Amino acid sequence: MGLVHYYARRAAEYERIYAKPERQDDLRAIEAWLPTQFANRDVLEIACGTGWWTPHGARDCASWMATDLNSQTIDIARSKPLPQGRVRFAIADAYALHEVAGEFDAAFAGFWWSHVPLARLPSWLETLHAKLQRGARVVFIDNRYVEGSSSAVTRTDDDGNRYQQRRLDDGSTHEVLKNFPTREQALAAIGPSAHDAQWHQWAHYWSLTYELN
Repeated sequence: MGLVHYYARRAAEYERIYAKPERQDDLRAIEAWLPTQFANRDVLEIACGTGWWTPHGARDCASWMATDLNSQTIDIARSKPLPQGRVRFAIADAYALHEVAGEFDAAFAGFWWSHVPLARLPSWLETLHAKLQRGARVVFIDNRYVEGSSSAVTRTDDDGNRYQQRRLDDGSTHEVLKNFPTREQALAAIGPSAHDAQWHQWAHYWSLTYELN
């Protein structure tokens, strides 16, 4: 529960990460691109956090179910300028998506992939895909490692997972798993169940989009 505890404590200060000057061009580009991926789709969002991406992704959707395990972050997400009548929220474990009610022909996860241990990633992707309809569109966005902008990687474990030390306003320090996949690693992970996979890189972020067979 370390990651859950960390993000609960970080909820009020989380969005400062989006104020970094060097990331503004990337953020504006992604905010404009994201809604085009979900037009008229019924979307499941995994680990929505404080909902920074929810208003952008949900702009043209048919419906949007934003999930997170932390009530603290969902409370902040609910306050965002959301498209009226189309966005719902639910407390849900990203590793137990079968418990989320509804049928979905799209899924979105922003900055979640990097927190999934490498050993759990294949089974987690299978769980996600099993929750979606055939032909569903899947979109991931996450961080690239950029020296001087990203928090330093402080260790790598025997499985190849990377970790950062992060300090909160209350003075507490937390070790956070944060992986930075390459294009080849990400494409290998999604496997043969995906087609029309597209990888894109901005200066500070990457995206992976595909559809399910």
